[in-house]
Amino acid sequence: MHLLVLGAGVVGVTTAWFLQAQGHQVTVVDRQPQSGLETSYANGGQISVSHAEPWANPAAPLKILKWLSQPEAPLLYRPGLDPYQWRWALSFLGQCTSAKAAHNIRQMVNLGTYSRGQLQALRKKIELDYDQLDKGILHFYTNPKEFEAALEPARIMRELGCDRQVVEADRAVELEPALKPIHHRIAGATYTSEDESGDARKFTQALAERCREAGVEFLYGTEVLGFEKVGKRILGVEALSEGKHHTLRADSYVLSLGSFSAVLARPLGLFLNIYPAKGYSITVPVKNEEAAFQVSLTDDEFKLVYSRLGDRIRVAGTAELGGYSRNLNATRCRAIVRRAAELMPEAAHWEQAAFWTGLRPTTPSNVPYIGKSPFSNLYLNTGHGTLGWTHSCGSAAALADIVSGRRPEVDFAFSGLAG
Repeated sequence: MHLLVLGAGVVGVTTAWFLQAQGHQVTVVDRQPQSGLETSYANGGQISVSHAEPWANPAAPLKILKWLSQPEAPLLYRPGLDPYQWRWALSFLGQCTSAKAAHNIRQMVNLGTYSRGQLQALRKKIELDYDQLDKGILHFYTNPKEFEAALEPARIMRELGCDRQVVEADRAVELEPALKPIHHRIAGATYTSEDESGDARKFTQALAERCREAGVEFLYGTEVLGFEKVGKRILGVEALSEGKHHTLRADSYVLSLGSFSAVLARPLGLFLNIYPAKGYSITVPVKNEEAAFQVSLTDDEFKLVYSRLGDRIRVAGTAELGGYSRNLNATRCRAIVRRAAELMPEAAHWEQAAFWTGLRPTTPSNVPYIGKSPFSNLYLNTGHGTLGWTHSCGSAAALADIVSGRRPEVDFAFSGLAG
């Protein structure tokens, strides 16, 4: 069948690849002139199955209350008049129980493990260069309480097959010598050897080219405005390109427009509980090879991730729930640079940091929407939050199975599928 994939970020492009691999005709639509230019552009770079602890957990409400008065807080909630923001926030609080957090960890570990395997299989099949490293991810803690709080989620992940091992400070420095200057400050760490890192934008654009070679059509510079429908069936997509309105038609449609998926779905009477969490990143040139790291790092206390991308270092994190603005907050930018420079002063030219911000499409549970919608020919692959890069290949492979009438191999709560 002919499918229209709405969105050319890492999730949309991987969806296009796996759909065409199963014999479907695919067209990808995006408002940007290239793929991977929005939320996929400068994210943290981690393929992090080990980053499966949801934001919504029993400790979250008190932390968020404390952070309300801190402009540099890792998670900053800016309440406004948007009813969808408040609905999201109330749902988030409802997810902050031990039972629901454990359920959501299971969903994310299962999907993440499957997705990492799909990425590795794809990499064997086609040659892609995206500054990839398969040296694992090391979560380090400079606050003993944060380290203690990480032990139970790590235990649950190990039970689910994610080998997130607890290690002492000595072992952490042995795994990543770049941490030696702060050895005395490390309260503990966890290490997941099978996790990876790489540049999501480079991956997305390289895969988009392979998609094009395989027959996928890309309609760039085309903004999706809404849907034309009759009953529970989509008839077409209203779009704008080069100042002209037109209707795009296909047999079926896949909604992968990140934070804007919820906005496009509302006129259909379809509520997707997705709200943008503005994340920040800096990209800086490596200064000293010996002081720069190779293992991807996660600074859980400050909610920052560090990835080595060739001769660049990417540091990303924090979340700001305050609407759809992508304006940079200078205070939060400085906080990222200050923390990174404090930990690894000689690793990079921190004064040359290039700043970026993007809107992560976040659900209250951190579990994305993947699968069928109430409309017979509309599919969902959206709401991946901070883990779009991690979950992209698995989400796409699973959705391609669903579209083709097969049940996906991974145990996950897919939308619109029974039990």
